[in-house]
Amino acid sequence: MTTLVSSSHQAIELEDRYGAHNYHPLPVVLTRGEGVFLWDVEGKRYFDFLSAYSAVNQGHCHPRIIQVLIDQARELTLTSRAFYNDKLGPAEKYVCETFGYQKALFMNSGAEANETAIKLARKWGYTKKQIPENQAVIVAARRNFHGRTTTIISASTDPSARAGFGPFMPGFEIVEYDSIVALEQALSNPNVCALWLEPIQGEAGVYVPAEGYLKAAEQLCRKHNVLLMMDEIQTGIGRTGKMLACNHENVRPDILILGKALSGGVLPVSVVLADDEIMLLIQPGEHGSTFGGNPLAAAVCMAALEVVKDERLAENAARLGVVFRERMAGLMHKTSLIQAVRGKGLLNAIVINDDPQSDTAWKLCLRFAENGLLAKPTHGNIVRLAPPLIITSEQLHEGCDIIEKSVLEM
Repeated sequence: MTTLVSSSHQAIELEDRYGAHNYHPLPVVLTRGEGVFLWDVEGKRYFDFLSAYSAVNQGHCHPRIIQVLIDQARELTLTSRAFYNDKLGPAEKYVCETFGYQKALFMNSGAEANETAIKLARKWGYTKKQIPENQAVIVAARRNFHGRTTTIISASTDPSARAGFGPFMPGFEIVEYDSIVALEQALSNPNVCALWLEPIQGEAGVYVPAEGYLKAAEQLCRKHNVLLMMDEIQTGIGRTGKMLACNHENVRPDILILGKALSGGVLPVSVVLADDEIMLLIQPGEHGSTFGGNPLAAAVCMAALEVVKDERLAENAARLGVVFRERMAGLMHKTSLIQAVRGKGLLNAIVINDDPQSDTAWKLCLRFAENGLLAKPTHGNIVRLAPPLIITSEQLHEGCDIIEKSVLEM
């Protein structure tokens, strides 16, 4: 018999009793979403300034995406890749033409997409660069976040992701983010097959590298015959004011990794894009996923990208991102609580203090919720603020008013 939730208290109690304790959510129980707004089970409305970690760039339950979901769900949802379906080919063509690559490999979660990129890079290293067997190295950046699988956390420097989960996979070298000198030294190793970067480190606290860093990384990869793998799972699909964050420096990665907003937050869809000389190294039976490229996901993916293009969401993010940072910079002059504001487009963060062990940012997010806005701390002292890209100027200012009111109340 299905249990019906009648109150926030009941929902939280059920999760606490029957669910794994691998998350620490704010005590808000959501039941409905539309556009930039969410409602809890008691009917209170909130501005969403997290956007499911940028998975709902198109806003909650976008009617065009939902209609495609419903129509396709009535026809066919899953066949596995044992057979062809009539939606995957068109979706592959659409994403390849949208982002400028020859081949696409659909998966489900962002972690799966990053795992796919790792396998592609290693296969290329052994096949094309002639790296000795089992000696391939992938260079990653300190503070990165690419997922939580055991392979991915082998390249992590976050103690919460690593502690108690070893032994770790060899084959990764960690360098400082935003350091061209560190890249030059690491990529000179002839066994390096790939450089694995986020164009902006979102989970780490929205660290934006210096202008020219991504272009220098691309050039160094060319110099040393190394693949550039760009994880745009959180930064892509319009979030930073361009379709891809690496577009700001006209960088074209060899392997592009996308997820989250690729489905408008409707279901898990991710994709890895590369040209033939890389992608066709993977042969039948060497990689795959039962749900990867299912017709439901393929149809939804095309609709989600069409919404971003048709509604000019990247342009809206670029314009309103400037407005948001101006509002936050003005707020800094009114209080010592905010020490820094950083971001690009509508991917932004405020730094509350220098102590990651402090609970001030958590308390501030609780105050945000009381006043009708949802956000979440990351790394203790940083609050990410990233509303859906469909937000209007008036809604953005109303959200900023709530942020200012909450900060000044603290």
